[in-house]
Amino acid sequence: MHPSPLSHITVVSVEQAIAAPFATRHLADLGARVIKVERPGGDFNRWHDTAARGLCSHFVWVNRSKESICLDLKTPAGKEALEKLVARADVFVQNLAPGAVERLGFAADRLHREYPRLIICNISGYGPDGPYRDKKAYDLLIQGEAGVVSVTGTEEEPAKAGIPVADIAGGMYAFSAILTALYSRERTGEGAVIDVSLFDGLCEWMGFPAYYALGAARLPRAGASHAAIAPYGPFPTGDGRTVLLSIQNQREWNRFCSQVLERPEVATDPRFATNEQRVANRPALHAIIQEVFGQLTLEQAVDRLEAARIANGELRDVREFWRHPQLTERGRITQVESAVGPLPALLPAVNIQGVQPRMDPIPDVGAHTEAILREIGDSTAKTPDEHA
Repeated sequence: MHPSPLSHITVVSVEQAIAAPFATRHLADLGARVIKVERPGGDFNRWHDTAARGLCSHFVWVNRSKESICLDLKTPAGKEALEKLVARADVFVQNLAPGAVERLGFAADRLHREYPRLIICNISGYGPDGPYRDKKAYDLLIQGEAGVVSVTGTEEEPAKAGIPVADIAGGMYAFSAILTALYSRERTGEGAVIDVSLFDGLCEWMGFPAYYALGAARLPRAGASHAAIAPYGPFPTGDGRTVLLSIQNQREWNRFCSQVLERPEVATDPRFATNEQRVANRPALHAIIQEVFGQLTLEQAVDRLEAARIANGELRDVREFWRHPQLTERGRITQVESAVGPLPALLPAVNIQGVQPRMDPIPDVGAHTEAILREIGDSTAKTPDEHA
């Protein structure tokens, strides 16, 4: 096996919630040492629920393979300890509330001047300037401002995405930007200042709806169906299951009608002859499909779709997700240790041949405080409980 690509990199992250922890967990997956700086009492993301066998589901997801140190950054001792950590780090990440890191004395311009090789990544809601610069931002709020909610759900009721897409977008752009800056530093010897906002990240993901809006029509909210392609969505089968299918071109449409529906005349029905006509007449189209699928089991429907080479899938719930054969048969589910014992964890989505992903424990609050303070020469090192 090859060494982890980032095993020589130290990341210090004053982080909370999802976006920054998501970015730094990906760095940890690649071998980076990630020191998570938490306030006394810990990252508030630890306490949203206890669904993961006593731990917070949000926290478990984004915080494995890290070291936790509790520092009160409002005190001189806390600031001094953070300064020592930053001085030794390759990367400094923060996603505190707007203006907080500057008030603490860790503004990017000072850090860049004093530590020119340091890569500084600031993650914010709306960016470092503009009229929304100082607004607090959480995932749902960004989804609303970026227009995601307006294109999600049904015509009767808009909805947020079921996962925190704004946080994920911000975290992934921060992750890729940090990797880019590390690569650039290998060539130039210089660090970088990176600004990533959840808003900008999610606006990038709004590309298709945004360009669609340049036309005369408003993109409709189509529930689990595609707003601009038909048929493309879920269809219940006669055994109470649901199959998802997608038609992407006219050849597939013809095969779908003749081989799946076994009604070739539907392909040339003037109401359904083109994709735009199928979208315009979606209720009538769905009624025809449902009439056929309602007489089939899920297995029978899938067999027909596979024989016709039509893309399809099964609508599964989250409990079924953990038992998905594509995960279990490929060994994609492993375990990580935690304060409550082993928890299931997915291996990283990026697989580098010859590199073993790092899957270390999820840290308890301040679990590494004393050891890290000793490491940086803090003569007043306290136990994690005393810090909290």
